Amino acid sequence: MITGEQVKAARKQLGWSQMKLAWEANIDPSIIGKFEIGKKPPSVLSLQTIKRALEYAGVDFHEGEPPRLKAGGDQ
Repeated sequence: MITGEQVKAARKQLGWSQMKLAWEANIDPSIIGKFEIGKKPPSVLSLQTIKRALEYAGVDFHEGEPPRLKAGGDQ
């Protein structure tokens, strides 16, 4: 699964705030904030939803690597 650091990096590449990601993933923004700083991991369902929202926006995730925007992804 993805890490809080990967989520933060992906968000930054997209130019999204935590609030924007929360809106896109339809979850509470505090879930993202806590996850990104390593305070509390989200539920498996929330994590899947976060990942799906970022991938839909054009982010590629590969285990152990920083996220990357796909060619033609949002910027």
